[in-house]
Amino acid sequence: MRAHVKPFSAVPRAVLALLALTLVLQILWQALAAPPRARARDLPPAPSLAALRLAALGEPVALSKLTMLYVQGFDEQAGLSIAWRDLDYGKVALWLQRVLELDPRGQYPLLAASEVYGAVADPARARVMLEFVYARFDEDPNRRWPWLAHAALVARHRLHDLPLARRYAQAIRLRATGPQVPAWAREMEVFILEDMNELDSARALIGGLLRDGLITDPHELKFLSDRLDQLNRSNAPNLRDGGPKP
Repeated sequence: MRAHVKPFSAVPRAVLALLALTLVLQILWQALAAPPRARARDLPPAPSLAALRLAALGEPVALSKLTMLYVQGFDEQAGLSIAWRDLDYGKVALWLQRVLELDPRGQYPLLAASEVYGAVADPARARVMLEFVYARFDEDPNRRWPWLAHAALVARHRLHDLPLARRYAQAIRLRATGPQVPAWAREMEVFILEDMNELDSARALIGGLLRDGLITDPHELKFLSDRLDQLNRSNAPNLRDGGPKP
């Protein structure tokens, strides 16, 4: 059965005129409208941990990884790219904390804080990230020491804040005492003390490292002994030559 189709000539002229007017108005509206502009969205506050655990449906590790992807991809929005220095680092730190709380064995939030967001050319923002790493380090020192070691290097070489670098290095020496922590990580504080011209403290620290039995590698023991001899032989402030440095 064929449908009955009316010819075009049967359409009332008033309807055709209305269609034509609508088409013209649509063309004019599009022509006169301002071109669309991409607008950056602010990073929203991080949800509460309870809300995230509820949303995880029993899979907190999976949600942790998805949340990390969301945070790390937030600087790339439709039509624009946001510089890290324009992000609210207080919010970024809280998001990273939530990711870590969902998956405490995950290391990526600390890597992102110390090596990605901490590399921003804004000392205030970099310090927010370094302090985030320092605050989270205490929860699992023997696994999280690499990120605090990197934070110490950033404080020492990029921020030129030796007291801050020493605080981080000292925390590693005192609290990252597991057998898998390398000797150089515990020795970082010695070099920072030398940079600070705190030679008496450097001597005392090397002596302590030699006595406490945590350094067992013969090469490391010889290096520390030689270093201590150098410090004892000279009062010169700069004894940085001759020896591996972190």
